[in-house]
Order: sequence, then C-alpha cells, then structure tokens
Amino acid sequence: MQRSLLITEIYKSVQGEAAYAGWPCSFVRLTGCPLRCRWCDTVYGFHGGERRSFDEILAELDRLGCPLVEITGGEPLAQPETPALIETLIHLGYKVMIETSGAEPIESLHPATHIIMDLKCPDSGMEDRNLYENLSHLKPTDEIKFVIASRRDFEWARDRVRTGDLDQHFQVLFSAAFGLVKPADLVEWILDAGLHRVRLNLQQHKYIWHPRAKGV
Repeated sequence: MQRSLLITEIYKSVQGEAAYAGWPCSFVRLTGCPLRCRWCDTVYGFHGGERRSFDEILAELDRLGCPLVEITGGEPLAQPETPALIETLIHLGYKVMIETSGAEPIESLHPATHIIMDLKCPDSGMEDRNLYENLSHLKPTDEIKFVIASRRDFEWARDRVRTGDLDQHFQVLFSAAFGLVKPADLVEWILDAGLHRVRLNLQQHKYIWHPRAKGV
C-alpha cells in the first residue's frame, strides 16, 4: 500500500523564522496536533486536510522546485509516516527541516534532518507536554525555540537555558509571541539577563503579509 500523509497545504514562500529565515522554502503542512497552545496561529490545520501519497507530495515539491523544505503542522510527528517522508526527501537531495512541538519523540528522524524544537513555556498552557528526553537526541546544529508570551514565560525560558546550559549545546531562539510581547521588550530582557548566546526570533512572514494569511 502506498505510504501517505494527511496534508493541510503544500506551498512555496520564504522561511519566516529561525536560522534559515529569509531563504526560499517549500512547506509541507501536515494536518492534526495533539496540543492546544493558547497562542496557536495554525488552528486551521487541526482538522480536515487531504490524504496524499508520498508520490503526490514529491511531485508537488518537484513542481515547486525549491531545495529547502520544511515539514510543519500542527504537529508533524503526530503522524507516524512523517520520518519516512523526511528520509525519502533527504535521499532525493533536499535539505529538510522539521518544526516540532517537542511533545513527540524525535529519535527516529534521519540524522541529516534539521530540527527546530519548541519547548513550551507556561503561557502556552502546554508546559506539561514537554518531552525533555528529546534534548538528548538533538544535534549542536539543531534549534530550540521558546515562544515568549509574557515576562513570566521569559523568566521560565531563561532559567531553562541556564540550568541546562542549552545555549552552550544548541542554537537557542527566543521568539516574541506575535501581538503578545513587543520585540523591543524581549530584546531588553535578553540583554539585561546577559543571554549573549540566545537569538531573537521574529516571525517575518507576519510582518510581510497579514498575520493570519495562509500559504505564506
């Protein structure tokens, strides 16, 4: 039987976040997520979607013609066939990123996968879903992202970084939750805390297009 995934959308845009921000990128947005973060901006991906075979997904990515691909959601690892799609793409020569909540195991991912893993701060309402054993499966080139929605979130993330020396082992991003924390305030907090190896992360696509725009 042909392998398949439930897909919300496949499109090409520029990468809006993290280390590859600004690069042209194809996105494969998978349907479904077991989490319900209070600030989630992709609730349209929780349900619905279309069942598409690997061949159909690969054909669409070939048509888009971009060598950088991000697998996202929802929570892409909630679908068990996702690691197999990533491995297929890597063998075809794509550079593959995955953005994951960190609530699903990542050890089955191909070692060439570039992982962007959230650690859920208190204001997300999903802090108890953090799967901390995932940290032992991250590579130094991978990224840990904290979405900061308040001063409380910042202090929680700051303490996590310091306690685990996360910024000594991985790329660490502090992302301003759009409309909830002013980027200027987050910059001030980062500098005052002496977090000199933490990177400010902004969702560039929300400044380029309407914050609720899909397919960008």
